[in-house]
Amino acid sequence: MSDRKQVTIWTDGACIGNPGPGGYAAVLLHGEHRKELSGGARLTTNNRMELMAAIAALRALKFPCRVTIHSDARYVVDGVMTGTMRRWRTAGWRRGREAVPNADLWQELLVLCEQHEVTLVWVPGHAGQAENEHCDQLSVRAAQAHDLPPDAGYEQPWIPPAPPTLFDLVESQGEHVG
Repeated sequence: MSDRKQVTIWTDGACIGNPGPGGYAAVLLHGEHRKELSGGARLTTNNRMELMAAIAALRALKFPCRVTIHSDARYVVDGVMTGTMRRWRTAGWRRGREAVPNADLWQELLVLCEQHEVTLVWVPGHAGQAENEHCDQLSVRAAQAHDLPPDAGYEQPWIPPAPPTLFDLVESQGEHVG
């Protein structure tokens, strides 16, 4: 059993249009303590905001904790809990020859998850669960804010370098191909 503090987190992301203005929200609970976070971007996607909700929540933790994140985004829950994001890291943030969508956020989420003991739990959205509904309201409100900042990772995405070809490997080992 870990002596780390247990934190329960609820998250949600929203996007007005997809892509469009987006917002994210998280509610962090520990004992009697409660912290609410929200933010947004002027042009982004729903998936990016779902990822940002988890990232913002984990960033808010001041020391390593045992964390249970409740999310209605299977994209995020499955990406973490099935080991997919770790496989993407091993593959250089690529799926075959294609860059992993939202690799910048997956990369940050992976680093944060490795600092804590994190479990993600999927919850059905809009099913009457109070904290999930509250996060939904906060994320929609954040998406509607004026003067939202840019989502640099969406507007100017980071693309991992292409994996080397057989010819690149031969040349880098000192053999001239010609």
